[in-house]
Amino acid sequence: MTAAALALTAAVLMHVAWNLLARAGHPDTRFLWWALVGYLIILGPWSLYALVIDAQWSWSLAMLLVISALANAVYFLVLGAAYRHAPVALVYPIARSSPLLIALWSSLLFSEMIAASGWLGILITVAGLLLLAISARHGDTRRAVLWAVIAAFATSVYSLSNKFAVASLPTYGSQLGLVSVDLTVSFIALSLEQRVRLGRWRPSMMPPIVRWVPAGLFIGNAYGLVIFAMQYLSAAYAVAFTNAGIVVAGLLSIFVFGERERWRMQLAAMVIVTSGLAVLVLSA
Repeated sequence: MTAAALALTAAVLMHVAWNLLARAGHPDTRFLWWALVGYLIILGPWSLYALVIDAQWSWSLAMLLVISALANAVYFLVLGAAYRHAPVALVYPIARSSPLLIALWSSLLFSEMIAASGWLGILITVAGLLLLAISARHGDTRRAVLWAVIAAFATSVYSLSNKFAVASLPTYGSQLGLVSVDLTVSFIALSLEQRVRLGRWRPSMMPPIVRWVPAGLFIGNAYGLVIFAMQYLSAAYAVAFTNAGIVVAGLLSIFVFGERERWRMQLAAMVIVTSGLAVLVLSA
């Protein structure tokens, strides 16, 4: 449990860090695309080698890798579609409400027993996330919410796939190899989408390399550390705990960057999310 707590704490900090690196970027840079390039160049070859060598290979593991990679690609594509209709502050909390879906699939389809206090913590956390989304209602909210809900479904699919796959991935290198498979497929999907929608394979602008390379390393390792934590926790708990990053990012937005629109509602929502996470800590 201590290893899981340390891994998730590091994952949250890395998630916040890459979002801070991305927030100053011009939309035409397609910062995520460049971040994936950075990760795949630096850690992709080593982690894929570790996956091939260290994994306990079976047909079920191969299928889980395929499902995870496709669901991850769908997540990135629909999240991008949602962002074209409404701001991140509305879309992302809805997309991050996936722990409720993960808990439902785990209980109904795989007979996983989640304590009543665990359900309570997840429900409180999701309520806070939805209130956070309501506080940022701008743009074409109907379309944005639809895409965000699909993103939450995709997250639930790849998270459960990762939970089952991690039993066959005994080293962090092999776990990061799963991440590399997912992000390679996602990178291909984002490139194809960019080609179809914008008529080019790469973005028209490149952000400073000192931002997108660290961001890529943060993205990949944050994802890998969540998978690592799934060795000790249910997928619903592991993903729910990473929502602490939304609280940290929200507090920075209000008190450091001075984004004060509806800040009282946002602060109340973050208190609710934090309360739910506290209940989950006691339940885990």
